[in-house]
Parts: sequence; structure tokens; C-alpha cells
Amino acid sequence: MSNFKAILISRDEEKKQTVEITEIPEDDLMEGDVTVAVEHTTVNYKDGLAITGKSPVVRHWPMVPGIDFAGTVTDSNHAGFKEGDAVILNGFGVGETHWGAYAERARVNGDWLIKRPDGISAKQAMSIGTAGYTAMLCVMALESHDITPNRGPIIVTGANGGVGSVAISLLSKLGYHVIASTGRMDEAEFLTGLGANEIIDRNELSEPGRPLGKERWAGGVDAVGSHTLANVLAQTKYGGAVAACGLAQGFDLPSSVMPFILRGVSLLGVDSVQAPIAVRIEAWNRLASDLDMAKLDSLTTEIGFEDLIGAATDIVEGKIRGRVAATI
Repeated sequence: MSNFKAILISRDEEKKQTVEITEIPEDDLMEGDVTVAVEHTTVNYKDGLAITGKSPVVRHWPMVPGIDFAGTVTDSNHAGFKEGDAVILNGFGVGETHWGAYAERARVNGDWLIKRPDGISAKQAMSIGTAGYTAMLCVMALESHDITPNRGPIIVTGANGGVGSVAISLLSKLGYHVIASTGRMDEAEFLTGLGANEIIDRNELSEPGRPLGKERWAGGVDAVGSHTLANVLAQTKYGGAVAACGLAQGFDLPSSVMPFILRGVSLLGVDSVQAPIAVRIEAWNRLASDLDMAKLDSLTTEIGFEDLIGAATDIVEGKIRGRVAATI
């Protein structure tokens, strides 16, 4: 029986949370029909909430956090995977109810895995991670509602974050005029480098606004929620659509029905955690073809395993720009 390195979140009888780097026997892994040697992972906002305990993300104790990993199958009793397969996992409760990615080993349900597409390395897959995969789902949602480049600009909120930065890169390569909303105007050069055509201060959208405003964009990708999403909807052009996938500002939506019934605006909910495998495969294949990997490299910070806990704190405090790829 061999041990492996892992980050473990524990809680005592008084519900005080502790986080430590430790070693765990491989036999202690949770149930699953595929075992994976984890090579790379990443840091998402949800991972930050789990490690800091600022939100009740963890629902099984103790927990190995980390909702994303890329690695190689070492053992499989699943018909779809064999030893040596390069795989990706995003979501499905991993890092919340099932031991996750911040470890050298993971044992999971093979139905949660997809094979890593050709042309994407394990490191690039985790530079993308759930944030980038969600950005692709948002783009696909807009396309399904005929929001094409000739319809007009697309607003991307939370532009410096993981979803926002990848969304800008994708939309730009696909020919859209991209408006980036950010709270860090000193990062304008970074955003224009990703392909943003215009930069606006998030304060234009983050305060209570009118039920309907001037029509400014044909669609949007919103990872912020609350007043920001309400204002994005209020300023969307007739027949436009907004893909909503996050709640960085809040989970409330202080809006009205006016954008929907007077302008025919559509609000498209985008979920990455339980998305069907066929949708995941389509999204990852699109990422392999539609994402500029040079831009991905430019928006990615590389860290080591020992840096994960600190990076998880930083992402909650808004100190991380773009994406993080961690080597296990």
C-alpha cells in the first residue's frame, strides 16, 4: 500500500476548519471505478471558498479539495477507459462531496471523465479548467440563440477572472467585438492583449440601475450576478441574449421583466458542474480548435503543489488575474 501527497480539509467538533498538506494511503481513496495519477490542477473561485471556508462548499468531511484535474489513468474497471488514457475531470461534486484534485491520486466514477482532446496538454487543460470550459459553454449558449458577430458587441463582466479572460480570448478569435468590464482598470493592457476592443469600469454596472437602459450590446457573458447582471440585461439590444454562469457580486438578481417582455432579451443559465458528457466533449473539442493557446499561456500563472493553499486564498480576495495551472 503506497501513500500519496494531498491537501486535506478537516473540521473538529466545533466546526473549526483546518487545512494541511499530508500523506494519505491509496487504499483510503473514495469509491470509484477509475484511478488517476493527477498531473495538473487549477484554482477556481469555488476551490478558494472551500479552502478558506468562506462558503459551505465542502459537504463531506474530511475533504480533498479541487474540482478540476488532468492526469493519466492507472487503473480502470470502466468500459470507457483503460490504463494510460489521458483524461480530464471538471465538477460532478469532486472537491465538494467526493475527494478531488489536490492530490497525487484520485479515484472517481468513470462516467465523470472525458478523454483529453488531441492538441491540449495536461497543463493547458488546467490552464483552461472549469472556468475556461464554462466560458466555452457560455459562447455555445450565445451561438445557439443566433448571437453572431454581426449582431453587435458582446459584454464580458468579471473580465480579469478565469471565465472572463478565457471568454474574451474565445470571442475575439471568433470575430466578436468584445467589451470587457473590470474593476481593475490598470489591467486594460492585459485585456486588450486578450482581444478586448473596449474596456469599461465595472462601476458602470455594479450599482442599482434603471429597468431599461440604452441598448449597448447584443449579448453578454456574466460571471458576476446581482446588480451587474441586472444592468447588463437592461442594456442588451432587442432580441439579444446573456449567458449567466457566476455570482461573484451576489446571487440575487434585482431586475424586472422589462428587458424580457419589451426587448425579447433571453437570459441563458449556464451550468458546468452537471453538464452532460456529450456537451462537455463538444465544449472541450471547441476549446481545442477555437482557443488561442498563445493567449492562454499569456493569461496563465504556473504554480507548484505547495502554492495551492495560498492561491486559493488569493482568488477569493480578488488577487488572481486570469488562470492558474498547478503541477502536482
